[in-house]
Amino acid sequence: MEIHKILGNKVRVFRRDGSKKWYCSTSINGKEWKKSTKEESLEHAKDIAEDWYLGLQGQKRDGVLGNARTFEQAAAKFAEEYEAITINTRSPKWVRGHMDRIRIHLTPFFKGTRIDKLNAGMVQEYRTQRMTEPAQNPDTENTWKPPARNTLHNEIVTLRMILKTAVRHQWIPFIPDLSDPYRKQSKIEHRPWFTPNEYKQLYEATRLNAKHPKNTHYRLHAEQLHDFVLIMANTGLRPDEVKRLEYRDVNIVDDINTEEKILEIEVRGKRGVGYCKSMPGAVTPFERMLKRNKPKPMDLLFPNDAKKMFNNLLREQELKFDRHGKARTAYSLRHSYICFRLLEGADIYQVAKNCRTSVEMIEKYYAAHLKDMIDTSLVNVRRTKNKKV
Repeated sequence: MEIHKILGNKVRVFRRDGSKKWYCSTSINGKEWKKSTKEESLEHAKDIAEDWYLGLQGQKRDGVLGNARTFEQAAAKFAEEYEAITINTRSPKWVRGHMDRIRIHLTPFFKGTRIDKLNAGMVQEYRTQRMTEPAQNPDTENTWKPPARNTLHNEIVTLRMILKTAVRHQWIPFIPDLSDPYRKQSKIEHRPWFTPNEYKQLYEATRLNAKHPKNTHYRLHAEQLHDFVLIMANTGLRPDEVKRLEYRDVNIVDDINTEEKILEIEVRGKRGVGYCKSMPGAVTPFERMLKRNKPKPMDLLFPNDAKKMFNNLLREQELKFDRHGKARTAYSLRHSYICFRLLEGADIYQVAKNCRTSVEMIEKYYAAHLKDMIDTSLVNVRRTKNKKV
């Protein structure tokens, strides 16, 4: 065995006969500690051994050396850090979702488990338990239903974040495999959108509702909803981006490329600050809003949520669900914008840039499902047959 001593003989770096990798060891509080550096270079191994030794000394100083942490301690540490770090960056509802998943599901199952003993098998047992009807169902009034796939996925995401916290504090060396071993490849389906005829049916319905609302008290909301539909379908904005829009973020300009009036919009949303250039169809509803609302620069374009009115109109027009049974929402107007642009032959890169998304996302969820994106001149190619002499 080849041995090298560093840090005043406090740490040994050694390599066993026949092994290419270097190991390190030290003695702290009368206990021997060992670790593989996973390095073949002696100099790199010495650097890793030094960092490892200093980390052990830090744990000794904090009184946690050799004291295995439990799942509850790791979860509490994650909750403490996450709530502090995400102030003003994550919504309270989002943060509360993580805390609820820890309190209701994760802690009851993993309670008392040493965090360094939590492995892939235990995670799979957790999935099995969540998908199995309890022997004694406390909610006797309602039929038990297994959690939705997305619900269980979010619980595993929370668990992964707890384990990442444990890794950062050197309570565990790595995160175990949390992937679902039996999950099949999910089918890629198009996102619910309005076909051109359905979109025409929708905006005609919102226009009629704006002119003749069922309750005159809600006339302003009906007029705002009509303009909301037109602006969404002519800009491709996300609903959360529209909610943040102030009048000072929108300018009517003469586009030098198309020689038409369009809206230039400074967008703030999930991708940070970006920019959007609208279709000409968004100009008239915006001008109508300026005239109707007489806003100040910092006023929101759509301060009121007309979700209920929008959904009622969709149901009345039998547009709430597409042919696959998927529910349409305000997000479907963004999906419609992207599909309309592709159907008109717009450049997919420019569409992605204007919608602040990636070409891969558009190809995956939109372009693959549009028949007009298939060039038959490139598909229906026939080999020339030799004429018989």
